[in-house]
Amino acid sequence: MIRDFAKSEDGATMVEMAIVSTLLFTLVLGFVDFGYALYQWNAATKAVQLGARLASISDPVATALTGAGPTTTPGAPVVAAAYGPFVCKYTGSAGACSNAGAFNAANFSRIFRGDTANTNDNACPAAGTDQRVGMCHFFPGLHRDNVVITYSATGLGYQTRLGGPVPTITVSLQNLTFNFFFLGGLLGFGNITMPSMLSTVTGEDLKSTAP
Repeated sequence: MIRDFAKSEDGATMVEMAIVSTLLFTLVLGFVDFGYALYQWNAATKAVQLGARLASISDPVATALTGAGPTTTPGAPVVAAAYGPFVCKYTGSAGACSNAGAFNAANFSRIFRGDTANTNDNACPAAGTDQRVGMCHFFPGLHRDNVVITYSATGLGYQTRLGGPVPTITVSLQNLTFNFFFLGGLLGFGNITMPSMLSTVTGEDLKSTAP
């Protein structure tokens, strides 16, 4: 009887299925998690591209930018590093720009949320049919303190230009992570820090009325 029990293979398939199923579910849920991470990567990339475009045709967040360029030699080139850089971002509820560049919250909001006004700065309102969308519409998990807008002089434009200096504008992200749902619970995976996803463009017509 004991010899027969030892030789019996009844239930072996169930045990094998339990082992294989655990590995299979881990792989499938891992694919789902990494697929979601790829979606977050793509959404963040699109958000900074849009943000850079909006920043290039909107009133500058650093209001000191318009008068920052040198004016001693009309028509002469504005050399690199002639002003700034103005690095503008939120820290908690307060916005600020480096190098004494006064921070304009409304101009920042236009880049972050588009033309749709909202009293909650971290909320992403529904986009209007005839209004520009903002960065948050491309990446819904984005908060305003994740966005960094930099205006720098890289040798573009000339002194006493009517529209002001021509900055190079960089929009990047900070303090964002890839969120893992299944792998975090099953295997204890921690969230991975997302790179800055920066996008750089040349300032065009720095006015909110530009097309």
